[in-house]
Amino acid sequence: MNGRLNEILEEIKELEKNVQLEMKRREEELRYKVREGRVIFEREILKIHKRIATSSLFYLLKAPLLTILSTPVIYSMLVPAVLMDMGLWIYQAVCFPIYRISKVRRSNHIVFDRHYLKYLNVIERLNCDYCSYVNGILSYATEVGARTEQYWCPIKHAYGKAQRHSRAHQFTDYGDADAYRSKLEELREKLRNAESE
Repeated sequence: MNGRLNEILEEIKELEKNVQLEMKRREEELRYKVREGRVIFEREILKIHKRIATSSLFYLLKAPLLTILSTPVIYSMLVPAVLMDMGLWIYQAVCFPIYRISKVRRSNHIVFDRHYLKYLNVIERLNCDYCSYVNGILSYATEVGARTEQYWCPIKHAYGKAQRHSRAHQFTDYGDADAYRSKLEELREKLRNAESE
């Protein structure tokens, strides 16, 4: 990989560390802690959150009619999301051991933590859980796909994509046949030792 690209990737890692530090700072500022996957707010903050919450009935009454009418269409996307979830589980269970690719940890992509927010009513929490699940499945699928691509065809595209997955920077450059042949096994080995994400 070229030197400038490595420098940029290191800068990105540093920025990601800074994002984590800023999130930790905001956690302290908003007075909550995350312990063993649970979010715990200070008591006085919980009281404030409960005061801010609107009732589910009021929430429905003030919702625009088109919002309510579009809800079944939105929630119908659960069907393909659940099918994708099951398909990804089967795909990883069957294929990843054959090629010795480390499995993707689903729980690192699907996070249900918004139900701890007492300023959300039941409908808002249900909506948040829906978004957490569907977006989590898409994130999970992207990582499963990224590992598959790294195993079978780790070549960058000739032209850029709007968003690259987490592994694309490791791929060989488009048109670099020597690198592809010489680095394919190395890239596959990285999958065998990949952190379970």
